[in-house]
Amino acid sequence: MTGLNAQASVTTPPYGVKAVAVAASKRGAPYAYGATGPKRFDCSGLTLYAFREAGTRLPRTADQQYRHTRHVPREHRRLGDLVFFPKGRIMGHVGIYAGQDKIWHAPRPGTRVRLERIWTKSVRYGRVV
Repeated sequence: MTGLNAQASVTTPPYGVKAVAVAASKRGAPYAYGATGPKRFDCSGLTLYAFREAGTRLPRTADQQYRHTRHVPREHRRLGDLVFFPKGRIMGHVGIYAGQDKIWHAPRPGTRVRLERIWTKSVRYGRVV
């Protein structure tokens, strides 16, 4: 946990670091559409599970989660913020910001929960408050 604490900012919500740790503990869990854990996840199911374990609640889908968060610009993102990937008019994917331009996420069918570099600049950030 030392590395996570070192990256945490005083402005990081106290459950942000814990949500990152929960997501990291699920590394390798298989993707399953509609799954919310604890053994299988889809993208928003992983974020829902991680934040629930950290002590707060989120709505079910990526788009609902985006509407539930306080939107922050890239330069103000913090460990534990949610990273949203737009798909048309909705948010089609979500992960948890892990620092150093990386997210924990459940990518798609046939994959497993993993830490991955953010692959596009077309993302939005949201903070659970």
